[in-house]
This record gives sequence, C-alpha cells and structure tokens, in this order.
Amino acid sequence: MKKVIAVFDIGKTNKKIFLFDEGFNVVYTNSIRFEEVEDDDNDPCDDIESIETWIQTEIKTIQDQNDYTIKAINFSTHGASLVYLDKDGNRITPLYNYLKPLEIDFTPLYNTNGGVEEFSRKTASPAYGMLNSGLQMYWLKHSKPHFWNKVDAILHYPQYLSYLFSKKQTSDFTSVGAHTAIWNYDAMQYHDWLTDEGIHLPEPKPGKNATLSVVNGQEIYIGKGLHDSSSSIIPLLESHQNSNSEFVLLSTGTWIICMNPFSKETLTANQLKNDCLCFMTPDKKQIKSSMQFLGRVHEVNAIALSKHFNVGKSHFLELTLNKTLCANILAESKATFFPNEIASDFIGDLDQLNNFESYEHAYYQLIFEISQRVHQGIKRILDSENNLKDVYISGGFNRNDIFVEYLTQMMPKQNIQFPTGKNASALGAAMLMKDYFNQ
Repeated sequence: MKKVIAVFDIGKTNKKIFLFDEGFNVVYTNSIRFEEVEDDDNDPCDDIESIETWIQTEIKTIQDQNDYTIKAINFSTHGASLVYLDKDGNRITPLYNYLKPLEIDFTPLYNTNGGVEEFSRKTASPAYGMLNSGLQMYWLKHSKPHFWNKVDAILHYPQYLSYLFSKKQTSDFTSVGAHTAIWNYDAMQYHDWLTDEGIHLPEPKPGKNATLSVVNGQEIYIGKGLHDSSSSIIPLLESHQNSNSEFVLLSTGTWIICMNPFSKETLTANQLKNDCLCFMTPDKKQIKSSMQFLGRVHEVNAIALSKHFNVGKSHFLELTLNKTLCANILAESKATFFPNEIASDFIGDLDQLNNFESYEHAYYQLIFEISQRVHQGIKRILDSENNLKDVYISGGFNRNDIFVEYLTQMMPKQNIQFPTGKNASALGAAMLMKDYFNQ
C-alpha cells in the first residue's frame, strides 16, 4: 500500500481532505460544504458536529479501503476560532463565527495594558474584536459565565481537530501568532494579560512535533495543526532556502493576505492602523503581513454589477483579458466605487454604475480598486531596505487574469508568479509531517 500523509484543509466555505505521497503529490482528494447552523445567540456559525463526523468518517473510510497507509494526519484551518473544553474533554460552546458581533467594551483590558494602540502594537493585532481570538476568550469570560465556569481548556481550531485523534491538548506558533491579541511579539511569549485574567493556555511547540496515536487500531502520527495562511507560505520558504532574493505571498480568498517573511523591522502603529499585523512561522519567526477583506468586497460587488447589467453572477469568468483597458484605467487611477474607506457592508458606490456603458468596463474598474489596495498593502509591509523580486499569488485570485495584469503593471520591477504546488495551505501542513513517512 502507498504511504501517505492526510491533511484536512478547513476553510470557511470548503472543507477538504488531501492525501499526499512521499513526493508530496496529491493522490486523493475530497471536499464538502456544510450549511451553517445557529449559535446560542441565533447568529450563524459552522456546524462543528457535522465537520467532526465528516473528518473521522473520511479517515475511517480510507483505512477500510486499504489502498493507502496513513502515516500522519495534519490540519490547516482558518483562524480566529476557538473550542472550549470541560474537564472531561467535551466541547462546551458552539464554534463561534469570527464575524459575530460582540457587544462588550474592551476598554478596561486595553487601558490596563498601555492603551489600545500599544496593546495592539505589542500583540501585532489590530483591534478587530471577534477576529482577535484572545478577545473571544475575554468576551466569553465576562459575557457568558455559565459557559466560562465549565472551561478547563481552550484550543485553537486546528489544535482541536488534532485533539479529536490524539486527545492531547496542544498549541502551535502559527495559531497563537495570528492576530490573536494573546502573543507578546516584543518578548515572543504569551502576553501577561492572560495570567491577569486567569486564562491558561498550552505552551506552543514547533510545528514539526507530532503525537503517535492509535486511530481505529492503526498507529498514526497526529500533527498539531496550523493556521492556514501561515501554512501556505511553508512550501515557498522551503524552495527559497538557498536564495538571496525576497518574496511576498498573496494568499487570496475571502481575505487577501499579503505575507512578508523577510521583514526584520518591528510593526509600527501606523502599519497597525492600515490593516497590518504579524503572523508566525511554525518555528516562531515573524511574518509581517497585511490583511484586507477584499475577497468579500469582490463577491458582493460582482453580484451587484451582474444585477445592474442583467448578466450571470459569474459573468466575470467569461471576460477576455484586455491589457489596454487595464492600462487606461491604471493611468487614470480614479477611485470610483471606493473613494474613501470601505463600508461595513463592503458595498461600493453603486450609483456610479450608471456612468458605465458595459459590465466589462465596470468590472475592470472594480478589480483596479481592489488591486490598488492590495498593492498598497504590499508596500506597507516591506522594510525600508528590501530585495523584493517575486510576488506569488495563491488562492482564487491567481485565476483572475485581470487582477494579475493590474499587479503586473503596478509592479514592473517584480516577477508576478504562482506557486508550483496547488493547495498551498494543505501542502504546507503535509510538509511539516515529512519526517514521519518512515517512522
């Protein structure tokens, strides 16, 4: 039987499993979507029970079919999601959605720790509310004591999926370092506010560490899991080990996250105000990043364009690349839909659609404004002295020729490239387990 590493790549929309052979080729994949359910406040959230069942059923099915020998299992998931366990190891709460509105004042926490600006700088976490998983803990403690009084352990999402198989409560650097507001980047350890609040978390360990467990009668190494954006940069870091040039990675989807693993400069207050933050590699190194909700902006406004021009929702996929139109719009550099900040509903100034003769022209303008914000995000996370040569685009936007063309024209001195391996976050999680192929 072929030896494989299984990776569950759990996004907000698609939940996927991949089997990688020793050459890190995908030999099997499957995906599924789940309808959202409601949490105890009637807000939408992931159906964690169905996700758990699907994950365990997938592994059991592969084992029963006897085509592959699973040597290790690892996990990559979206961030800003926590699971709370009681003393018996059972889940206490729903898997709260990171877009859930929070009705709580964090001012006391900020003021006790130097004010919001200093707290955010030290933790490399813009004040994002529910998107800061540490603030989720604070919110649960102070808003839902009937849950909090039962809490014995807190795990980030990937570590909880690992726990389903290993029964080990673990943490990893990519999860605690991803805009959580719990990691002190000055001291490179947990922030003191956790101790002040009586919150105790597992100490993070290097991402390559795994636990030998028995899964349905078979010994399998279980990885701790990791944050998907941080995972996606691992294959590029591996391939650039002996290179002097620098790169940034655009991880694109609902969020467009630009990551610079070569930055040595400390995050500044100005960068924080402009959606910059830090992630961490599995071995505890800073990744200067910018994070913008531009995939969502594209989604809602592309639908609005399709309704106005009476075409299908995915009509943009049928457009032919027009480099001259890109150049003309870039030369004009006019912010039509988003002249100022992006609104909380992500919808641009749709009254401007009356000034466009065609869907094509309106869509090219929308992508220009998204590309311009991405370009600004890239520039913000570069050190004053840098050797940026390559910009890699992974995820859904690397198939958007218009977006790629805009970046190509905006950055003529850099090479716009695509990672050779697909499914970068799953591949990164698999590569961390490579030592276990022959265990």
